[in-house]
This record gives sequence, C-alpha cells and structure tokens, in this order.
Amino acid sequence: MEQNVGLNKEYPMTQEGFEKLEQDLEHLKTVKRPEVVEKIKVARSFGDLSENSEYDAAKDEQGFVEQEISKIEEMIRYAKIIEDSKDNTTVQIGKTVTFVELPKGDEEVYKIVGSAEADPFEGKISNESPIAQALIGAKIKDEVNVPLPNGNEMKVKITKID
Repeated sequence: MEQNVGLNKEYPMTQEGFEKLEQDLEHLKTVKRPEVVEKIKVARSFGDLSENSEYDAAKDEQGFVEQEISKIEEMIRYAKIIEDSKDNTTVQIGKTVTFVELPKGDEEVYKIVGSAEADPFEGKISNESPIAQALIGAKIKDEVNVPLPNGNEMKVKITKID
C-alpha cells in the first residue's frame, strides 16, 4: 500500500524563504549532485568495493543529497506563501517582533517564519516554536507569557511589529 507522504501538508513561508529554497534546490542539483557522482567514480576506480571506505562515504553522501533534494522539492510543492498583510499591529507569520523581557528589559528581535525557513542563528523562528506560538496574535504593548524549555515562563512586552 503506497503512502502519500505530505498529503494535505502545507509549508507556510515567506516569499523570501520560498526563493531561498529554490536556490538551495538548484545548488543541490547542479553542483552537489555532480560532485558526489564524481566522487563515486573516483572511488570506484580504486578497485574492490567491499573494503572501499571512500566509495561507502560517497554513496552515503549521495543518499544525503538525494534526501535533501526530495525534502526541498516537497516543501516547494506544498509551499503556502504568506503574503505581508501590511498589518503591523498584530504578531503573525512573516512579521518581525521586538519585545523586552520583563522585568529586566533585555530586548530581543525575532522574525516569525514557517518551519521550512526557520534559522535561529539569523533570528528567524518557526511559527510552530513555543515562543512564536505564544506571540502570534498578540499586539503592540501586550504582555505575553512565553514558555521556556525548563518549564518556567518568561514575561515579555511587545514593543514593535514590522
């Protein structure tokens, strides 16, 4: 029985995130895939494949690259582009949120994006993350309790939405 992986699955993302996925897919297909194929050819030339670690490593890398290609193709196929609503009064996907931690006043800035384009190192958090879930729907000057990984909560006050 064949399963339809991703059936009715949507990947919410910004236009910017969609374009980055397309670039990543192009790079994998035109650069990484040919590089791995060349590595396999070179490793095959070493002879006996049963004890050829270069061949095994190249085949593993090929599997990883093909898996990444499939994953990105699915995300692109089921992408749901989040249009900018021009509403900068409510936290939602695609918006950059600035808030201060209460009572200390430490300021933090995050852009809420779909899980496909989340990158915490760039300040982009998934709409599925606990912090985004707590912030979505809130408005400027709202105080929100954000769950922390240790089970505690952090109270924040939203100061800006872009």
